[in-house]
Amino acid sequence: MFSKDILDSLLRFRSERDWEQFHTPKNLAISISIEAAELLEKFQWSLDNDKSATDSELEEIRDELADIAIYLTYLSTDLGIDLSQAVIDKLQKNITKYPLSKARGRSTKYTKP
Repeated sequence: MFSKDILDSLLRFRSERDWEQFHTPKNLAISISIEAAELLEKFQWSLDNDKSATDSELEEIRDELADIAIYLTYLSTDLGIDLSQAVIDKLQKNITKYPLSKARGRSTKYTKP
């Protein structure tokens, strides 16, 4: 997902701190979930459909998104998963699973009445 330069910087940052030993797939998956919850927390009480985010709130959201992306990059790299290809493959599955004729404009799964 990231350029080689960004990936190299992330991996160097982790290696210089000897954090690979803590970054097991389980721990990284947990960390992704925790960071996603922190992102959700930014929307819990203050941000809704009627209010735009302040610059400060956007900065906090930006940081949480970055944390998620970093842990996701570590996990996919460690597991040997090409994340860009995984996204392309999943999009193809979703195109098949949610045909436009049945899914367009619906928030519920097309199999529900």
